[in-house]
Amino acid sequence: MARKKKPMKRPTGRKKAIEKQITDVFRKQPHRSLNYKQISVKISAKDQASRDLVNTVLVDLYKKEILDEVKPGKYRLNPEYLSRFSPPASTITGIVDMKQTGKAYIIPDEGGEDVFISANNTYHALHGDTVRVRMFPKRPKKKLEGQIIEIIKRKKEQFVGVIEVSKEFAFLIPDSHNMPFDIFIPKEKVLGARHGEKIVARITDWPEHSKNPFGEVVRVLGMPGINQVEMQSILVEYDFPLSFSNAVEKEAANISTGITDREIASRRDFRTVFTMTIDPEDAKDYDDALSLKPLKNGNWEIGVHIADVSFYVKENSLIEKEAFGRATSVYLVDRVIPMLPEKLSNNVCSLRPREDKLCFSAVFEMTEDGAVIDQWFGKTIINSDRRFNYGEVQKIIEDQKGEFANEILTLHRVASKLRVQRFKNGAINFQTVEVKFKLDEEGHPVSAYIKEQKESNHLIEDFMLLANKRVAEFIGKTRGKKKPKPFVYRIHDTPQPEKLATFVQFVNKLGYQMNVGSHVSLAKSFNNLFKQIAGKGEENMIETIAIRTMAKAEYATQNIGHYGLAFPYYTHFTSPIRRYPDLIVHRLLQHYLDGGAPVNQATYEEICVHSSEMERKAVEAERASIKYKQAEYLLDKIGEEFYGLISGVSKWGIYVELAGNKCEGMVRLQDLDDDFYYLDEENYQVIGQRHGQQYKLGDKVRVRVKKIDLSRKQMDFEMIEP
Repeated sequence: MARKKKPMKRPTGRKKAIEKQITDVFRKQPHRSLNYKQISVKISAKDQASRDLVNTVLVDLYKKEILDEVKPGKYRLNPEYLSRFSPPASTITGIVDMKQTGKAYIIPDEGGEDVFISANNTYHALHGDTVRVRMFPKRPKKKLEGQIIEIIKRKKEQFVGVIEVSKEFAFLIPDSHNMPFDIFIPKEKVLGARHGEKIVARITDWPEHSKNPFGEVVRVLGMPGINQVEMQSILVEYDFPLSFSNAVEKEAANISTGITDREIASRRDFRTVFTMTIDPEDAKDYDDALSLKPLKNGNWEIGVHIADVSFYVKENSLIEKEAFGRATSVYLVDRVIPMLPEKLSNNVCSLRPREDKLCFSAVFEMTEDGAVIDQWFGKTIINSDRRFNYGEVQKIIEDQKGEFANEILTLHRVASKLRVQRFKNGAINFQTVEVKFKLDEEGHPVSAYIKEQKESNHLIEDFMLLANKRVAEFIGKTRGKKKPKPFVYRIHDTPQPEKLATFVQFVNKLGYQMNVGSHVSLAKSFNNLFKQIAGKGEENMIETIAIRTMAKAEYATQNIGHYGLAFPYYTHFTSPIRRYPDLIVHRLLQHYLDGGAPVNQATYEEICVHSSEMERKAVEAERASIKYKQAEYLLDKIGEEFYGLISGVSKWGIYVELAGNKCEGMVRLQDLDDDFYYLDEENYQVIGQRHGQQYKLGDKVRVRVKKIDLSRKQMDFEMIEP
């Protein structure tokens, strides 16, 4: 009878060696989850006994908390264990750019390449959060990758969306594409919201092992599709308040509307000088006015008069704190959400005609050729003779006659000279096309149209630019080695060479030439390009990419000039009713006019950063409201046909912009059933594989409206004919 073999005792040395090999594998790939079979292959454990030992060691490492078990039998290195081996330099901080899939990219605070974060390494971070990231070892020809290990600051905790209510609980389905998680809401915290309503929810908790954050309803907006509900949803999405608090409104109500004789005596009096405002027809807040007076030497005295908001909004008041928080007025399709309470924005500060109004003014002695001979800055009182809208002034410019025609035509001539000189100096004439809607009583769009910038718009713009530029020069320009006083500038950096080179290559392929030899030649090339593409299918795409090629204009205390305007010094002085930085510029200018000492630069830099951020949000909110109204406008036109221009191509489909209203939708490639189409990315076209039919950027096409998704603001078209 054969003797039974005693089971072999696995040597401790062998186990320790396997443990070290396994730990090394995970440390080299800390973001990967692996099972025992995958580990066995990596460490060449080929026989069954070795593979069994691998499995045993994995369990031991899990018990020692060196590994995490992400799924049964699948392990990943515990981040806390990893931190013991990570030098301080292997972490960065940055802002989360979250995608709908749950993966994210980190925009590093110190600049440089974005860092990829897989969906299982986001550590409950959300879009816009400031986070700390542990970097993974750099792999050849691979993008930078890391793992979020700390949420330093939450960007937002309130979200808007549609609530789905069941018997025991509810979920908020967020509107935002950047929020990939539904919010779990216990039944007792739904605040009476009904299934399908739009609501605002606040995140209250996010348990470590929970896939979804927990929250509570803080406001019920109403049913989707109602204009008021949708506009409020957009405001909440971009963190703008829906109303002023009672305390702020009460403080505004107590502001005196009277002007004392003493105050009038302290100011330069322009009440007998011709003065006018020019604004959009539907404007209610008039924060700038122009005055004109002939001088005996043949020159003109031209005054740029700006509402003296700083006289009424006192430092550290409730209104001041509210204005700082908002930082800007927001202009949606059907409404203005003002930075200041209505009593101030539309009444006390607004430069309404035939009323005495307090202003902060920039007054220039100018020649007919637009040369500035002298200038003065200070507090004034005005009384506007007439409130014009842009259409009225445009008609006077075109017909050369009308009320106050001589004054308006004189201002137009001088403004035109300023404009010519600005472009000669290298200013870039970025085209701004506004999409406007005619709305019915319930806020639904009846028609959509394009509003063009005309000479009347440029007249006002040129004098506002002059005032902004001259105020910035007055404070910022210094003689010799004298240090400039801290101030709030509006800056615009030079474009990054890599982005500019990519843009030039892009337009070259479309048949347009650019000269990037100098700032002036580049500006001239941009301006010529904008003229050439006007009305063409590629116009929108080229303008969009051109703007993205440029740096973003922003507020800063460190002056670097304004590249797009070709101004070495520039600020925002002219709109304190609707822009908080302008209010601060007024205060600083008066402080320095009074001989005040230099202020603390760091304090004002914080104001600049916050104001720049809120300005970007306001622009995004405005675009969202336009996109929603465009989709709503086409909602009852499903099945109707329109002409349009191909405005973009992608691997998913062809983007078509409808003529006359700029509604942009997609013709999906999968819906083109006459052929199999593929993207020719290099030549900005899609091509049919069998028959060779081409759809190219700029082509005129006829499409049918197929589907409208209002909640996502998406428009789908069908191709009728190229």
